Amino acid sequence: MAYTPLAADPAAPPVRINLLSDTQTRPTPAMREVMARAEVGDEQLGMDPTVNALCARAAALLGKEAAVFMPSGTMCNVAAELTHCRPGDEILAHETAHILTSEGGAHAALGGFQILPLTGERGQFSAATLEAALREPSRYAPRQALVSAEQTANIGGGTMWPRAELAAVARAASAAGLATHLDGARLMNASVASGVAASDIAAGWDSVWLDFTKGLGAPLGAVLAGSRPFIDEVWRWKQRLGGAMRQAGLCAAACLYALDHHVERLADDHALARKLAAGLSQIPGFEVQTPDTNLVFFDVAGAGLMAPHLIAGLRRHGILLGALGGRVRACTHLDIDEAMIDETLDTIRALARRA
Repeated sequence: MAYTPLAADPAAPPVRINLLSDTQTRPTPAMREVMARAEVGDEQLGMDPTVNALCARAAALLGKEAAVFMPSGTMCNVAAELTHCRPGDEILAHETAHILTSEGGAHAALGGFQILPLTGERGQFSAATLEAALREPSRYAPRQALVSAEQTANIGGGTMWPRAELAAVARAASAAGLATHLDGARLMNASVASGVAASDIAAGWDSVWLDFTKGLGAPLGAVLAGSRPFIDEVWRWKQRLGGAMRQAGLCAAACLYALDHHVERLADDHALARKLAAGLSQIPGFEVQTPDTNLVFFDVAGAGLMAPHLIAGLRRHGILLGALGGRVRACTHLDIDEAMIDETLDTIRALARRA
């Protein structure tokens, strides 16, 4: 099936309210200024001072020895898997994990790994569930090499793993001799919402990455962190996957600006998500998951609607939302304000009444 862009309909009006994802954020004027003034150099040779500053800061933020700048979070996941695992190995992750549902089968295509899906509510699995899935080593079964978790859990509803549960999962994996990898696409959302430092969330996990292109609002970039020997091996895979980014300080400057100016304001996104969820829950027939952070998932079947039909109706009003697993998903971010939430709610109410 060919891929059709969401905004490809020539009859649809321009998108005015983009709640599709926090990846839709655009660099602010101040961020663009910082990018224009950035000191740059050759990242491959370790001579880009802005990239070096970002990696050092991100490693400290995440409580790790070293870090490497990557174009995307997906590339962080792929490079981490390729470093931790060998062909034929098995990765244990939640059945809705990004590495399983949304990365084009990169684990199998590039590494020859398989993923054992674990069950659990809200996109999370328990240490007990992990322990039950562990096997005694056998020549007849793949070697279990890596446990991966996602903070926050996207398809689970943007839910936050409790710090104690994440730590318990990491301990169980380590006790069984498995490496651990934390997908930190929205880790700073979890940190701000819970009040727990990012380094404490990532404690006990061998590798972790932080995305700058979601709620933090940068146009490009993620940073993968871990021990220094691990990052040295990640660099080998980065080279194999495409190499260094020349003069990447332009993008790293945006990420540093985001750390300085866009972390604390994530709380505003969370407040808007709660406002949206509260309004949606008052619509008869809507089933709304209470948001932990900036993602709002809701089911509209009880109102006589189908998710694709509601999304198409909103698109005709210049409002863009998405769907995952049969539910509608709205994502608040720095380009969304309270008036946009009010307009979105008014439009959804009108479409529900017509249904």
